[in-house]
Amino acid sequence: MNLKHILLGFLFVGLLWSCQEKVEETQPVEVKADFEYLVDQFADIKILRYQIPGFDELTLKEKQLVYYMTQAGLAGRDIMWDQNYRHNLEIRDALENIFTTYTGDKTTKDWLAFEEYVKRVWFSNGIHHHYSNDKIKPDFKADFLTYLLKETDTQLEGEAFEVIFNDKDAKKVNKKKGVDNIAASAINFYGPTITDADVEAFYKTAYKGPKDRPIEAGLNSTLVRENGKVVEKVWKSGGMYGSAIDEVIKWLEMAQAVAENEKQAKTLGLLIEYYKTGDLNLWDEYCISWATSTEGNIDWINGFIEVYKDPKGYRGSYESIIQVKDFEMSKQMAVLSENAQWFEDNAPLNDSHKKSDVVGISYKTINVAGEAGDASPSTPIGVNLPNNNWIRQEHGSKSVSLGNIIDAYNNAGGSGRLKEFAYDEEEIALEEKYGKLADKLHTALHEVIGHASGVINPGIGQPKETLKNYASTMEEGRADLVGLYYLMDPKLQELGLVDDWQAVGKAAYDGYIRNGLISQLVRIELGNDIEEDHMVNRQWVSAWVYEKGKADNVIEKIEKDGKTYYNINDYAKLRELFGELLREAQRIKSEGDFKAAQDLVEGYGVKVDQALHAQVLERNQQFKSAPYSGFVNPVLVPETNDAGEIVDVKVTQPETFEQQMLDYAKRYSFLD
Repeated sequence: MNLKHILLGFLFVGLLWSCQEKVEETQPVEVKADFEYLVDQFADIKILRYQIPGFDELTLKEKQLVYYMTQAGLAGRDIMWDQNYRHNLEIRDALENIFTTYTGDKTTKDWLAFEEYVKRVWFSNGIHHHYSNDKIKPDFKADFLTYLLKETDTQLEGEAFEVIFNDKDAKKVNKKKGVDNIAASAINFYGPTITDADVEAFYKTAYKGPKDRPIEAGLNSTLVRENGKVVEKVWKSGGMYGSAIDEVIKWLEMAQAVAENEKQAKTLGLLIEYYKTGDLNLWDEYCISWATSTEGNIDWINGFIEVYKDPKGYRGSYESIIQVKDFEMSKQMAVLSENAQWFEDNAPLNDSHKKSDVVGISYKTINVAGEAGDASPSTPIGVNLPNNNWIRQEHGSKSVSLGNIIDAYNNAGGSGRLKEFAYDEEEIALEEKYGKLADKLHTALHEVIGHASGVINPGIGQPKETLKNYASTMEEGRADLVGLYYLMDPKLQELGLVDDWQAVGKAAYDGYIRNGLISQLVRIELGNDIEEDHMVNRQWVSAWVYEKGKADNVIEKIEKDGKTYYNINDYAKLRELFGELLREAQRIKSEGDFKAAQDLVEGYGVKVDQALHAQVLERNQQFKSAPYSGFVNPVLVPETNDAGEIVDVKVTQPETFEQQMLDYAKRYSFLD
């Protein structure tokens, strides 16, 4: 599970430390003060760079491991493009050929609109917006694209051409109530005739793994109809996406040869075998080995993992994140995982829904060395894996915070929106002094304690089966609530994580309510509902506690100078309300109560006050900074000797976003 929790630039900055081999030998790693983070800005998007603190201090073997793993991740890049939409690769090839070969006037309004469209498609790994899931609308006409195709001798015909301009496949992922979510979604996880009913019928009888240890059924396949029968086309070597997966395997085998230890090498071997066979039992073996492999300076996320983009919650998007451990920050934050049982025991849950024995949670702050697939260019800031509930309960999980990514966000951000949407100077002062720390702790509590907490009742199916299209937003809201409940707890000061738990808690509560009820609305178009799972969960959490606290004026809606604000009057009571909602969210998950999940999400999380939305958009017009950010990756360049052996790996930075995108298309296009 990942946390795409970028709150319009109000993120924390961590102390960035690293070391070569031993924790005891930690020392500061210099981060270039004059580093230019901003690369480009267009439409609603900023493109940033990030540094890799400590990379130069790694051993040669560690550098080789990082290099091979980043190459493995990039080798599967095109899988994500094809998963997002069936015509994406064809469209991308045509757009890129035009972009690189057109010799006409590049100062016209139409050409500039074309350039922006190409960049937006690159950023979203396809023609649908990375966050809203709406199809991206070009600001040029079909006639102009026809002209460009002719001028550059480029082919793009039929549906692949027409869909850029028409209303077909308008939504990549549609989880709305009352529609056939599969038929209404353009995501390429299902064949064109597959319906919700087909999916539910197929997985009622499909193999689900050993008793009480279910596999993540459907995680690595496309469901299609062949000769009238619904079947899975598995993503594996020799199967669907096989040509790209073979390239992934090639680099993973090189990485295995330079693994830091035997456990790490064994884990990579299991991942390789899984890619070769597509066997989800092997995927579980790999996840167990990976979750319990905690030694070494280098780690990774690689595979078909997060299911947010499947309206039914089965299929995993391809993703890769290569990680270099940040020792000092990891040591500071390890106190959370060490005290996980205390947090579970003291959570405001029904006793039957608590874990009696919380096991194997590891938490690290890491520095990203490279990302691909669903993690790039738009990236999470925190990740907790594996996702399979029984593995988490029996073997534990890993939680990471992406330290250098968060650092880059903070260095590229500003405080203008804070001053516009915060109610008063006290709220602004709390955010400026404690907001970054509050966000850091919320991310950690969300990932380490939140996702790892609670149990599902015996005999109750997995959330994707019981809560269906509400499973993801319910899980993210539940993890958010765990973090919110404990952010206003003196235990954090007792553990040495804060100096003033009340001030940090207030800053966290202010920021969450402000974002959940007001500022996140700048991310959607006027008239639209909220649909992205994380945005939905932030609104249903915030709107529920606002409504339930009205009688006691816990959160006050204030109109001042024609502007709307939400001001918290009683933080202690708000914490109680967060606790009540957490108890209910856990009950819904534990009991598989679909009706209660539907009522909560539809009643509080989806609909938008249109008058407020219009006001927020108007207030936001003064800000030039785009509401969404993403990244180019540093380029790892191997240096070799006469024998072709890698003797060093250097870190360079791409000059432009388009340079990196075109380079990736040239070097990592492995799907026909």
